[in-house]
Amino acid sequence: METSQAVSLANLYAEMEEAYSKVATLLDFSCQQCPDNCCDSYFQHHTYIEWAYLWQGLLSLPSERLNEYQGRARKAILGYQEAMDKNERPLIMCPVNDNGLCGLYQHRLLICRLHGVPASISTPDGRNRQFPGCFRCQELTAGKANVTTMDRTRFFKTMVNLEQSFLQGHSLPKIKMTLAEMLLQEPPIS
Repeated sequence: METSQAVSLANLYAEMEEAYSKVATLLDFSCQQCPDNCCDSYFQHHTYIEWAYLWQGLLSLPSERLNEYQGRARKAILGYQEAMDKNERPLIMCPVNDNGLCGLYQHRLLICRLHGVPASISTPDGRNRQFPGCFRCQELTAGKANVTTMDRTRFFKTMVNLEQSFLQGHSLPKIKMTLAEMLLQEPPIS
């Protein structure tokens, strides 16, 4: 991954965090003392640039820590498969979660940064999709009219542009991978 691409992605992430923080502040919402941990959610990721950025963070770790995360990733993938074989949605802790905190916080992926607050997105076909936020945020906003939401549209548009730049014209298959799967495969080409 080129330095300029990493900087562009980091800048996008900073914009996401600022928008998230504004909505969370307006709603008086915080993850502190939450009885749940969203890191056990079954998130799938879709961009090569984020996969490469994740690997930048992984390669900065001591080899023992990377090996530990990869061992957890193997167990997580087995857990995902067991749950799906039972037609259940997996609830497996993210392999880079260390005692409730992200061990790759600066390199966490888009959905990890956006999950929680109510959000909306305008899709290319003109539809407007709404996301109510996590269960705690839904409880906080229940019965309230005109709940403030974070518009994710520009973030996704920018991500698409960054992805296209990262791929540099390569035609690669679409991806739909968990972070655990990304940990166990080599970083994608840039």
